[in-house]
Amino acid sequence: EVQLVESGGGLVQAGGSLRLSCAVSGLTFDDYAIGWFRQAPGKEREGVSCFSSSDGSTYYGDAVKGRFTISSDNAKNTVFLQMNSLKSEDTAVYYCAAVEGYGCYVEAYEFDYWGQGTQVTVSS
Repeated sequence: EVQLVESGGGLVQAGGSLRLSCAVSGLTFDDYAIGWFRQAPGKEREGVSCFSSSDGSTYYGDAVKGRFTISSDNAKNTVFLQMNSLKSEDTAVYYCAAVEGYGCYVEAYEFDYWGQGTQVTVSS
């Protein structure tokens, strides 16, 4: 059974930092791209970042470039999202997702497996 479990969300003041983790099990980590998405109330799910173990490629959405960094610990099948200089507009439920394939993927519909999400709230 494939499982993705997010952790690390919480309440932080604007300008602060959080690190999200996505622990993956039940699949061959090196064959999958792991993406981070977020969804704020009343808004569509938005692609935040992606990491591909197959070629080491990464992707960042325009809204987070220069502030967020994705990384992985392949030995622990875990992907991290370091979020710095947080803004109130970063407030959302953050999800990690997995898709088998080479390189990074951007759209939510391309991903097959999803975690349950973790809430990030940035107070201004």
